[in-house]
Amino acid sequence: MSPASNRLPTGSLLALATAGFLTMLTETVPAGLLRDIGDGLAVSEAQAGQLLTVYAAGSFLAAIPLTSLTRGLPRRPVLVVTVVAVALVNVLTAVSDSYLLTMAARLVAGMGAGVQWAMIAGYAMRLVDEPVRGRALAISMAGVPMALALGVPLGTYAGDLLGWRYTFAVIGGLALVAALWIATTVRPFPGEEAAHRLPVRRVFLLPGLAAVLGAALLFEIGHMNLYTYVDPYLERAGLGDSVGPVLLAFGVAAMAGLFAAGAFIDRNLRAVVVGALALFTGCMVLFGVFGTRAWPVVVVMFGWGFALGLAPTMFQAASARAAGSAADIAQAMMVTVLNAGMSLGSVTGGLALDATGVWSLPWISCAVFATALAIALATTRVVFAGAPVVSGAGREREGVA
Repeated sequence: MSPASNRLPTGSLLALATAGFLTMLTETVPAGLLRDIGDGLAVSEAQAGQLLTVYAAGSFLAAIPLTSLTRGLPRRPVLVVTVVAVALVNVLTAVSDSYLLTMAARLVAGMGAGVQWAMIAGYAMRLVDEPVRGRALAISMAGVPMALALGVPLGTYAGDLLGWRYTFAVIGGLALVAALWIATTVRPFPGEEAAHRLPVRRVFLLPGLAAVLGAALLFEIGHMNLYTYVDPYLERAGLGDSVGPVLLAFGVAAMAGLFAAGAFIDRNLRAVVVGALALFTGCMVLFGVFGTRAWPVVVVMFGWGFALGLAPTMFQAASARAAGSAADIAQAMMVTVLNAGMSLGSVTGGLALDATGVWSLPWISCAVFATALAIALATTRVVFAGAPVVSGAGREREGVA
């Protein structure tokens, strides 16, 4: 009997989505609690902010090497361990009075998250057959935009209601529940057999994968170049007192984009990729032209959010398609590339903001997105529209997760 099915295993996919939601909350919640965390650990807000930096660094540094080291192990236990690690780090954060210990714990959580992000997409697609893999991927990754949209306001509200330590304790407890949920309901799969494992270097050289990773890197740079400094950009449009509601609407639009990705990626991945990158580019042009007018900016924020909801799923689906049985390593590369793009985009935007002012940010993002669109147009017929590439002995499904 085939281990996959055209029927969506909703319970298993929701378990994966819940784990992703709680892991992303772990990353983003401190942003809304920096003052309280700083007071609790006797450090400045700037030092408390490094809890986010060290987490991202852990994901960046660990995704490829740890995924490579664990790719031969049974997949479900590895996934459960990453969720448990995130849970325990949240509990430790809740009780720690030491800044250095908390920083070390956040580094470990980031490392676990890097491996987890590399696994969830491949695991979800392995649970089903090819015709519904896009929908499975969209469901399994739904927790990410939800956490991005709700993480900071939810963390701030919970911190005000419960206190910051209890907020982390609750997230940790829920993550332990998610780990148990995965361990008891998600179908187990074996790791890759040694004879079928491609070395990391050869995975990178698979046809089309470098183009997908390059487009994803440019997407993240273009996005973070403006998003990191969206507060002063919105203030320029007269929306300085409405940043929270505007970003919440942005998150809702991202959720809509995620569901659209699930509906259309299985039908025409090429159209989704080209359409999303074209929408990003067009939104940046409109931001540049109408950046001082409130209502046009608000409307375009919806378009930007919708495109953002499409992007992770389409890049993950494309990288998995290009990598075939080496999908876990390809997803680890995607995690690394996106973290690198996040840092590069923030740095680029900061330099532009200091040098020329906030008006230049959408035009810079426009140029970056247009370059990503050009790469996609040059490669979509080979990478995004073709059948999955099967490596090793040709048993693509047996190595995806």
